[in-house]
Amino acid sequence: MFQTLYSYFWWERLWLPANLTWADLEDRDGRVYAKASDLYITLPLAFLFLIVRHLFETYVATPLAGFLNVKEKIRLKATPNAVLEKFYAATTKHPKQADVEMLSKKSGCTVRQVERWFRRRRNQDRPSLLKKFREASWRFTFYLIAFIAGMAVIVDKPWFYDLREVWKGYPIQSMLPSQYWYYMIELSFYWSLLFSIASDVKRKDFKEQIIHHVATIILISFSWFANYIRAGTLIMALHDSSDYLLESAKMFNYAGWRNTCNNIFIVFAAVFIITRLVILPFWIMHCTVVYPLDLYPAFFGYYFFNFMMVVLQSLHIFWAYLIIRMAQKFITGKVVEDERSDREETDNSEEEEEVVKNGPLSNGHPVLNNNHRKPTERPGAESRRLPPPGPPHRDPEPAGPSPLWSGAGRSGAAAPPHTHRRCPSTSHLLP
Repeated sequence: MFQTLYSYFWWERLWLPANLTWADLEDRDGRVYAKASDLYITLPLAFLFLIVRHLFETYVATPLAGFLNVKEKIRLKATPNAVLEKFYAATTKHPKQADVEMLSKKSGCTVRQVERWFRRRRNQDRPSLLKKFREASWRFTFYLIAFIAGMAVIVDKPWFYDLREVWKGYPIQSMLPSQYWYYMIELSFYWSLLFSIASDVKRKDFKEQIIHHVATIILISFSWFANYIRAGTLIMALHDSSDYLLESAKMFNYAGWRNTCNNIFIVFAAVFIITRLVILPFWIMHCTVVYPLDLYPAFFGYYFFNFMMVVLQSLHIFWAYLIIRMAQKFITGKVVEDERSDREETDNSEEEEEVVKNGPLSNGHPVLNNNHRKPTERPGAESRRLPPPGPPHRDPEPAGPSPLWSGAGRSGAAAPPHTHRRCPSTSHLLP
């Protein structure tokens, strides 16, 4: 059974044009061809990438964050509450209004306290600014090195300047050592991204990211099996040309260098749109869809490869939409952040206002100032105190008109006496 499936999977008609077999791609006369077994090394290399990433983030990205003065936001922690924590972990992080009211009765908290608790609890689970910076630093470093290496691999090749050369002599095209290592490193890196996606910073396009990584791995692997190496190197270099710009813009954004971030983002948006929405569909995909038909009839591998290219291009259109939305914010002067980001929630409540006015929290409650009446005094008691014995006191009338005596003052009515403010209520605070 297994042998039958294996034989059917590697059937020549799935991978190669008509009248060609795997025997035509065996090494001979000093010519080396791509083999499926070459890709086995990418899995251990992917785990090696994870180790290198950990070392890089610890010993390079973290000190760099300190040098650039990357500061964490102060987050208020949710008060421990077993009832709310159980609902948060087992049911949902975003309760509906009916759930909030039900939890209010079960936990003994007010509705407002429950809502505030969930806001703070969600913020606790959001990644820190340092984690985002370290992740962006790692990706920036890889994409920049990969782009430079990719250009070095293809810039001196004739198919870089004439796309018809991509298919000249196909599939009898020998593999170069530079192409081998370029493929192995790129595929290993995308495997590592797929392995670490559960622990990486999650954004709104989390599902799209998974689809992108899977589609990229399939495309790289298939292009290797079918000896589409020339087209594959062009596609990989094209993708790396803009990714490092995005990651560097994120780094400067996390460091608070907004002007630098904005300028880099403008360059990134231009490069992304030109490479992903112009060059890729109208040059590269035209090369993979039209030119092969001049050499051989369409076969399964031809349709499969171009279908995966369409999937990848659909993701590019989706991300281009997000980039254009962000560019519109630049034009209107609004603050720009990654449209895919999971925005941190804030507490616009009286508690935070009191913290600003009265200082830090003490045992979970704000330390109130002492500018209030004695507990035994009733409101307005100051104005009802008896005056001291003696002749009644009258304020002298002003010698001339004054704005302080306008309105009621001109009619002879005295200004209302000053009364102290009532002590701010703390009944709404979490226990």
